[in-house]
Amino acid sequence: MKLIYKASDINEANIVSGMLRANGIEAHVGGYYLQGGIGDLAATGFANIHVSDEDIELARTLIAEYESASIINNASTEQRKRTNFLISIILFVIIIIAIFYYFIS
Repeated sequence: MKLIYKASDINEANIVSGMLRANGIEAHVGGYYLQGGIGDLAATGFANIHVSDEDIELARTLIAEYESASIINNASTEQRKRTNFLISIILFVIIIIAIFYYFIS
């Protein structure tokens, strides 16, 4: 088996491994016990996925699709955050103006 993917954490490793298994690729997630040895620090960089040599190309293709979908989802999330921030600013300004007019009149 060869290392095919280094996940950011064990949850992502299990998601990617499940995706590979759903597509007929036997995948092994490693690094479960390494994460407990670092205490209260953020456990990152220990979760790895291994697949057999004959499944490497298909696994790389599926992982590339997974990563491109993650990038698209992150971009849309960032756009929603910006939109929500602008709406919040506009509402704040409207409330300040309403309060100002209330005390003037």
